Amino acid sequence: MIKNIAFDFGGVIFDLSWEGAVASFRRIGLSDAEQRLDRFHQRGFFEDLEAGRISSAEFITQLQQLCHRTLTQEEVLGAWLGYVGAPVDERKLDYIDALRSRGYRTFLLSNTNPFVQSWAESPQFCQSGRPLSSYLEKCYTSYEVGIMKPDQGIFQHMLADAGILPDETLFLDDSPTNIAVAEELGIQTMLVEKNGDWREEVERRLSL
Repeated sequence: MIKNIAFDFGGVIFDLSWEGAVASFRRIGLSDAEQRLDRFHQRGFFEDLEAGRISSAEFITQLQQLCHRTLTQEEVLGAWLGYVGAPVDERKLDYIDALRSRGYRTFLLSNTNPFVQSWAESPQFCQSGRPLSSYLEKCYTSYEVGIMKPDQGIFQHMLADAGILPDETLFLDDSPTNIAVAEELGIQTMLVEKNGDWREEVERRLSL
């Protein structure tokens, strides 16, 4: 029986646009943004940021060297928010709210960074003005945990910290690699279409 539901963030809760991110990083001077940004798992110092190995300030310092100019915190935040392809679908958030009211424990399990998460925890996140964390019991982010999906460690950290069982947990992600690792740990999974509407399928799974 499913008692817990863990959601990936980009491509699941909000629409993810790799093309938008490439364009926004190019605008601030990163000429090779297409080579440096990834659709699922960042590389280089972008990965270091999402893995919690460097701070936001250290990331900006390295990015400035590539852009050959001084960058503000706001400019870098805006570049990262190029990944946000559309306003957050409030229907998904309302559904997560409803799941909690029905007694399901809901979590975020995401590879992300302090810039994107600062937006997620701001009134600008969605039309209602509520932060992401208000819809979930807890957010497990790669930069805070210090481990990135698809490493088993971040899944194990969530299970242990939340005190939940893998076979009672449903995990939604748009990455086949992340789904495969979760299944190795005995977690129930749902591979969702990137930026798709998964509510009906979740409801079907909960009724089994």
